[in-house]
Amino acid sequence: MSADNLNQQQARTREDYKKGKHDADHEKRLVNVEKADAVPSPTKRIRIRMIPIWLRLLLLVVFIFVSVVAGAAVGYGVLGGGKVADVFKESTWTHILDLVDKK
Repeated sequence: MSADNLNQQQARTREDYKKGKHDADHEKRLVNVEKADAVPSPTKRIRIRMIPIWLRLLLLVVFIFVSVVAGAAVGYGVLGGGKVADVFKESTWTHILDLVDKK
């Protein structure tokens, strides 16, 4: 938990952010006051995620699965001298497990 709990704000949706930005732009157009000597207020940049976190996690799992399958195919087919299609057969994996267990 943060020590600065008083300054935390509720997360806004993308639509709320766009509406607030539109309202702020509209107010600026209505007010025609010259601010030559005024110092511009610093604006805090709000990050809007284009890819949601749940989709990032799903993509991570999919990419790991694809990498493992591709690594097994390259390792068995290219480096091991077997056929790449044999990686997807159950008999290949039972044979590999028998070699590891030395049955």
